[in-house]
Amino acid sequence: MNEDYLWDKSGEPDPEIQELEQILAPLRYQPKPLELPVEKRRSYFVPLAIAATLLVALLAAGLWLKVRRQKVVPPQQAQSVPSVFKEEAPQPELVRNTDLRKRKPIRRHKPAFTKHEHEEALAAKEQVMLALRVASEKLKLAQRRTQATPPSQIKNQHRVG
Repeated sequence: MNEDYLWDKSGEPDPEIQELEQILAPLRYQPKPLELPVEKRRSYFVPLAIAATLLVALLAAGLWLKVRRQKVVPPQQAQSVPSVFKEEAPQPELVRNTDLRKRKPIRRHKPAFTKHEHEEALAAKEQVMLALRVASEKLKLAQRRTQATPPSQIKNQHRVG
């Protein structure tokens, strides 16, 4: 067998090698052009359905709150006016219903922080979180060291023999 045939097919071919090449021919490398996936058209149906559902829920909640907060009008009786003038009789005092809830005025709040103060607060929060993580890791390390068994003490070892 000439090894040059295996490298550059310049030598004399061996019949066994040729037979192997024919058997493995379907598995030989076959170059193909690069196929890029086609971009799918984005469907906006699901996000729009979710947004519509949320909108309907918010409108229903707002309507329910509005109906709930409306004042209840007490029932009134019709009074007839006499056609003939009579002496004025003392009128009973009107009783006011104090059980009704009074609407509190809606107050619009200004933002609690300015943009600069908000950024400072976020930076301070990050520093506190970092300090808490460091302290937590140190506590874990101290706990592991205090609960670890000394090297002279051997656990779960059975006598052999």
